Amino acid sequence: MDRQRPKRDIHVVSDSTGETGAAVVRAALARFEETGVTTHHSVFVRSDTDLEEVIDRIKTSPGLVFHTLANPTHRNALETASLAAGAQPVPVLEDHVARIARFLGQDPTAEAGLQHRLTDRYFERIAALDFAMSYDDGAVGSRFLAADVILVGVSRTSKTPTCIYLAYRGIRAANLPLVLGRTPPAAFQQALDAGVLAVGLVASPSRLAQVRRHRLEALGDRAPGYAEPEQIRHEVSESRLFFQRHNLQVIDVTRRSIEETAAEVQALLRDHHAKLEAP
Repeated sequence: MDRQRPKRDIHVVSDSTGETGAAVVRAALARFEETGVTTHHSVFVRSDTDLEEVIDRIKTSPGLVFHTLANPTHRNALETASLAAGAQPVPVLEDHVARIARFLGQDPTAEAGLQHRLTDRYFERIAALDFAMSYDDGAVGSRFLAADVILVGVSRTSKTPTCIYLAYRGIRAANLPLVLGRTPPAAFQQALDAGVLAVGLVASPSRLAQVRRHRLEALGDRAPGYAEPEQIRHEVSESRLFFQRHNLQVIDVTRRSIEETAAEVQALLRDHHAKLEAP
């Protein structure tokens, strides 16, 4: 009989949204199996009262304490209290901020949440999100010319979620669904001729069949042929021919996460822009 794993706790403490610390912990934990770890998130910790509540939680469940506090007084108090409670503080950004400060020759600010300021970059992301949703599934085909990139593929190749993820990065991404017997809008070829990057997304027929079956079950739909392996193989084969005819770069998303697919699209987009700008 397997022994029960000991209870282990990780605290993520932030004076803002906590996204940075949470992402670091999540990425690190992904390297381990069956950790039995309980993660506690404390966000917008900006007052002494907020900090006291966090310290009480750490005393109750000591463990690792990942923190991204900008206020030096709160940071020192948290680390001192954590050590006293038998917990181990881990300043997520401290070394990186110190290195950049030396590189820039200036001191960092102690103001919290500066990465979430309403800058021009923020509004670019919002505009890109609006673009992705407005032009989902090939809607308003005449506007392909306004896109930074067009994702092309058959149903359930993760076009929409990838477009939305790219939009969060400030990239205006549209998508073109490939449907048997349907001719793509003329605006697609016009966009290609104008230098807009288009990327083909493909997945294995078995994976598509699985995803489509789940979707039909969730919707209570019985669309004929939609999840049938024979039709899907035909769709995938036709999509590959379409990519060849239009000389598109292709990404196989069968075993890729949305984040990995988006990162590959961004790399292709950088290469594409470099070629356009080359003399």
